[in-house]
Amino acid sequence: MGDYEHSTTVAAEPDALFRYLSDVHNLPDYFAAMREAEPTGSAATGDVPGGAEEVHVVAEVDGERKEGEAWFDSDPALRSLRWGSEGPNAYHGELSVNAAAEGSEVTVTLHTEHVDGDRIRSGLEHTLAEIKRNVEGTTNPG
Repeated sequence: MGDYEHSTTVAAEPDALFRYLSDVHNLPDYFAAMREAEPTGSAATGDVPGGAEEVHVVAEVDGERKEGEAWFDSDPALRSLRWGSEGPNAYHGELSVNAAAEGSEVTVTLHTEHVDGDRIRSGLEHTLAEIKRNVEGTTNPG
């Protein structure tokens, strides 16, 4: 069980970067295991933040296709995203974008009951590297 956090700096204007990251359709571009993410048009139910939307996701985890519902909440004023899914690992996370001297600082925090800390840290590092690669390789991330 644990909480994990990792940050990186991205050469992009914070609001434009947040617009890119908060578009549900872009999630598979930077979350390595995610293959598809589509809003269902429904408000999320259960123990989730108010205003969160339900998202149908398809991921590949340990070589196995996983499909299910997750929740996704975006707060443009704070440039913050929160997400999670129901299941045995109590998986949820947050991503924040803040102004930095050379663009933006992106921080990803993840909570899970899953115990493979090295793999989770590696996944966070990969996610941030993909964000950096995708955004810095384009002139307009939003």
